[in-house]
Amino acid sequence: MQKQAGRIAQFFTSIIAVVCVASLCFVFSDFIGYRSVALILLLTVSVLAMRLSLYPILLAAFLSALIWDFFFIPPRYTFHVNSYEDVLMLAMYFIVALLNGVLTARIRFFEKIAQEKEAKHHTITLYETLFNALSHELRTPLATILGASDHLLSQANNLSEKDRTSLIREIVHESERLNLLTENLLNMSRLDSGFIRPKSDWCDLSELTYTVVNRLEGALMGHRLQVEVPENLPLVKLDFGLTEQALYNLLINAIKHTPPGSLIRVVVQAQQQMCQIEVSDSGKGVPETDLPYIFEKFYQSRNAGAGGIGLGLSIAKGMVEAQGGTIRVESFPGTGARFCIQIPVEFNFLKPENED
Repeated sequence: MQKQAGRIAQFFTSIIAVVCVASLCFVFSDFIGYRSVALILLLTVSVLAMRLSLYPILLAAFLSALIWDFFFIPPRYTFHVNSYEDVLMLAMYFIVALLNGVLTARIRFFEKIAQEKEAKHHTITLYETLFNALSHELRTPLATILGASDHLLSQANNLSEKDRTSLIREIVHESERLNLLTENLLNMSRLDSGFIRPKSDWCDLSELTYTVVNRLEGALMGHRLQVEVPENLPLVKLDFGLTEQALYNLLINAIKHTPPGSLIRVVVQAQQQMCQIEVSDSGKGVPETDLPYIFEKFYQSRNAGAGGIGLGLSIAKGMVEAQGGTIRVESFPGTGARFCIQIPVEFNFLKPENED
């Protein structure tokens, strides 16, 4: 029903456009001449052909030829044409208008087919990329967990306390890796479906930051972490969960793309009704060719190490933008990269209880 209404609307559009242009030309016909009107009407049909489907274009071509003949070609207000030159011009106008409409419509049709093929190819490529990445990302931690678990069960009496602890840590580490993968896939699904709705509430930025840091305590053990959170920060109104997940993904990204011993800095600020969280590292930086695509789904730099499916930064971007914020990256080749989150917030400076 909606499709049928759209087709009817196209026919009305073609009729109204031709009639309006012809009416305007009629007012100035004494100045521009009837032959110039043919060019203007032909241009109108050409413009309509870029937007409408085939049959409305054919109607516009036929209607414009009739209007030109009846209202502009001498003698006016009749379909009779005196000169053979005008008859030839009218016939050529009608043929050119029809061919122009048909050819333009065909070009648009083939462009649509090409776009659909390109979109299908892109979808297949995306599916293959996701499938290959998932198969690797799932296989590795599962194999580690199964191997460590089997070793714990089969060699329970022969393992030292140190070996047992090491195996348990491997299981925990790989389980966390699987959990992160699952969370990223679920979060991306929620973002794509539009199910994520920010629930803003008053929260402490210091608490938010150290909640994330504590979650990543194990992963951060091989790095030097520096957290800068001013003591006098006000409470801010934002979605704690979404912001926590965005910061978590930025820190995971920094850990993954920097060598052990690198410095990772987290700087939190709240000023001018804006919450700003920066995550910078002392790694190699982001290659210039990667900067335009770094927040795209499933995109991974060729210089990146193995692991991951390219969702972390895309999800962080979605979590921030869902709150009306922005996220950007700056790269300093050879010395590191800096990611900056900015979210518009409300402030609340709590008054200490011992003050009047």
